Amino acid sequence: MIRRIIRIDEDKCTGCGLCAEACHEGAIKIIDGKARLTREDYCDGLGDCLPACPEEAISFEEREAPAYDEAAVLAAKAAATKAAAGGTAGAHHSCPGSAPQALKSHSCPGSAPQAIRPLSFPGLQPFGAMGAGTVSGPGTGPETGYSELMQWPVQLKLVPPKAPCFNKAHLLIAADCTAFACGTFHRDYMQGRVTVIGCPKLDSEDYSERLAAIFANNDILDITVVRMVVPCCGGLVQAVHKALEKSGKSLPLQVITLATNGTVLPG
Repeated sequence: MIRRIIRIDEDKCTGCGLCAEACHEGAIKIIDGKARLTREDYCDGLGDCLPACPEEAISFEEREAPAYDEAAVLAAKAAATKAAAGGTAGAHHSCPGSAPQALKSHSCPGSAPQAIRPLSFPGLQPFGAMGAGTVSGPGTGPETGYSELMQWPVQLKLVPPKAPCFNKAHLLIAADCTAFACGTFHRDYMQGRVTVIGCPKLDSEDYSERLAAIFANNDILDITVVRMVVPCCGGLVQAVHKALEKSGKSLPLQVITLATNGTVLPG
């Protein structure tokens, strides 16, 4: 049939993932760093994804396409919700390396999350330039080499939403690249926090679904999001806000943005 459907200009697309987040039907996925319309029968032609695209890479066109299949969309949503609420899917359970395990107790010495130390202005300092030993506790100095990771798995798409580590947790949601940009990431951000990481540009999963399940099923104390300054990291922040709305929770939230050299950016 001839009907209205979206068209994605891959030359303009930067793969930020905002259109995939905005598509309630799940018709758009990020594949090889580009947004793609993977299910034409999931596209309702209403264009919720259009205003979300900062590059104006999405437009409408009239062409031959399968009819919008609302029943299939609803079934896919129900399956995704069931998978998110019940933890990782069977494929994840089949991998021994993704089995949930606690690595460090919430109450271990030095586990209380540290306040983000203020930077002097003008001239922002990278965290690595700060003196070691400012924060007390085991594993807090870069010279110790200790990990501050409190649980496994750490990838957001693998962690079970009902994992015990989330109970009474200070939650850190970090973009994949942040730990590489900031040399003292464990000391400055991970200490005393349950950490999950992800990249909205490289992962096709809708993070908001899993985060909503984590927020809804656990007593999260507060949320810290650490992102890079690059535009695609905005999808991570958007997923958190969307998840809070879905879960009906109102939680303390701070967002920290890092430059590519690990410097904390103001605002």
